[in-house]
Amino acid sequence: MSEAHSGEHHHETEPYAALRTKALESLLVEKGLVSSDAIDALVQAYEQDIGPLNGAKVVARAWVDPAYKQRLIVKGTEAIAELGFGGSQGAEIVVLENTPAVHNMVVCTLCSCYPWPVLGLPPTWYKSHAYRARAVIEPRAVLRELGLALDDSVEVRVWDSTADVRYMVLPRRPKGSEGLAEAELASLVSRDSMIGVAEAGPPSGVGQ
Repeated sequence: MSEAHSGEHHHETEPYAALRTKALESLLVEKGLVSSDAIDALVQAYEQDIGPLNGAKVVARAWVDPAYKQRLIVKGTEAIAELGFGGSQGAEIVVLENTPAVHNMVVCTLCSCYPWPVLGLPPTWYKSHAYRARAVIEPRAVLRELGLALDDSVEVRVWDSTADVRYMVLPRRPKGSEGLAEAELASLVSRDSMIGVAEAGPPSGVGQ
């Protein structure tokens, strides 16, 4: 049984920003100042690498520091700011803890609200109509298609981000990671695991 959670949803100015960005990109390419391949590579870096590294550090700290984890769950925005991450796109960030009994999954049904300070740029699929519509209606099917099959005993909770409140998932710590340092733990955390469509990866050699 899925459960959708959301506050009042406000449209952002992102469509205008997207149009302006596209116009600037076209101008830079036309003038020969930058190649479209270079732009694509930069976007991919912020989407998959640079941005999510912030969130991964937050997750790793929560895994090794129970007091920090408690602050993160109670007041996500403030706890995240302790590590130096925040900004106008952050609004309020609520952190949702995955447990053996509950799996959290994040969507933005009306646009693409996303916790930029900890996850970077939203992936293309997160902004797609298919994901935004189906994540609420059939979350288990969407998760399976993305490679995550959950036991029927696990409750799936779907959280709808807004312009005012954005969600980040605290994935479960992988088995076999007990002896790893904080930096090594951060390397196990993916962007998708913090959206809730994947689990944190096991350490190298574990479960392989």
